[in-house]
Amino acid sequence: MEREAYSNLLQWKNNPSRKPLLVRGARQVGKTWLIKEFGQHEYAKVAYVNFERSKYLQNLFAEHYDIDRIITVVQIETGVQVNATDTLIVFDEIQEAQGGLSSLKYFQENAPQYHVIAAGSLLGVARHNQISFPVGKIEFLDLYPLSFAEFLLACGQKPLRDLLQSKDWEMILLFKDKYIHFLRQYYFVGGMPEVVNTFILSNDFCALRTIQKQILT
Repeated sequence: MEREAYSNLLQWKNNPSRKPLLVRGARQVGKTWLIKEFGQHEYAKVAYVNFERSKYLQNLFAEHYDIDRIITVVQIETGVQVNATDTLIVFDEIQEAQGGLSSLKYFQENAPQYHVIAAGSLLGVARHNQISFPVGKIEFLDLYPLSFAEFLLACGQKPLRDLLQSKDWEMILLFKDKYIHFLRQYYFVGGMPEVVNTFILSNDFCALRTIQKQILT
């Protein structure tokens, strides 16, 4: 599944003035998948920490923000030897770690050589309302459900996607019926990655509705 946000991640990586990146979005829009996919293809190593799963690390940033100490903990937790030149550090579900958001400021100020991506949901709500947000010290990427163009790609319709993006309206009009067909499917399926993937594999609309209801719940 191709996501247009992948190109944004590439731009971030290649920017010499890169800051820690915070990927924001609702649950189940594919934040973790996108970051792991990006890390797998663009870095030699990925040091991935999920603070929701590794609950004993939720106090990692509680007392101080010594970067060397944080890197040591990440290496022990992940088994990955972190190197600033070829390793992507990922802090997933960072809202679960006390002081996690603030730690990104210290990476930017004291260790900008590291490539750090954080991801999470419910940012800026109750549990973080007493914590100073690292304004100006991090970059943001907002991830949404699949767009119609991304849905076309997922359905194996790259030529239709490319034609749509060309804005050659006269040519697009020739394939109006095809676009209407896929747009109707998109209206029902939506853009949540799990639902789209199930649609591609099974074409079972009843199964899709079950997954949609589970996500809503």
